[in-house]
Amino acid sequence: MTQRFARFRVLAAAALLVAAAARPASADSAAHIRQLDRMMVSVAKQSARDAAAIVLQRPVLLRRSVRANLAYPLRLRGLSRSEVRQRSGRVLAAANLEALAERPARRLSVGEQQRVALAQAWVREPEVLLLDEPAAALDPGATSALEAAIGRLAREGVKVVMATHDLAQARRMADEILFLHGGRLLEQTPAAEFFRSPRSAEARRFLEGGVLA
Repeated sequence: MTQRFARFRVLAAAALLVAAAARPASADSAAHIRQLDRMMVSVAKQSARDAAAIVLQRPVLLRRSVRANLAYPLRLRGLSRSEVRQRSGRVLAAANLEALAERPARRLSVGEQQRVALAQAWVREPEVLLLDEPAAALDPGATSALEAAIGRLAREGVKVVMATHDLAQARRMADEILFLHGGRLLEQTPAAEFFRSPRSAEARRFLEGGVLA
């Protein structure tokens, strides 16, 4: 994919955060994404829209059909059956999952399961979508399908913050880069500027393929 997606920014608690975090340590990314998720949940627990939804590297799915996985969070919110059907059907179509709707979610391929996890977050209509290296275990075809779904969700107005150490993915998808190393924020800059002329020695070394201790 060569398309650059718009609106890959998130405004949370009056702080402008960014779309992709390129870093060599995935443990850092998971910690920061989960911390942001907890913060957003505490901001608006009773909001008409969920403040945030999160998709992790390994999808957490129910032992139910794909459709039932999408319906579950809506039923917990007390939505009517017609609203649950309408929202679930719309997102199944948007995520290109209609053909898999009645199949057991846990028996799908890894790439399909990750799209179901994304759809499960999508159906909640969050203000912010947090992604922790969602394509880390996927093959190129599954990655392309997942990125297409993320792009469509972003174009619907959902703000996306994604952690990744995949430089190619960051180039494809990010508007802005937040570069962390050793738990410290070293750079926050537009993506084009980051890849053209990184400011920190660590970022330059990382972009050149070096290993950061």
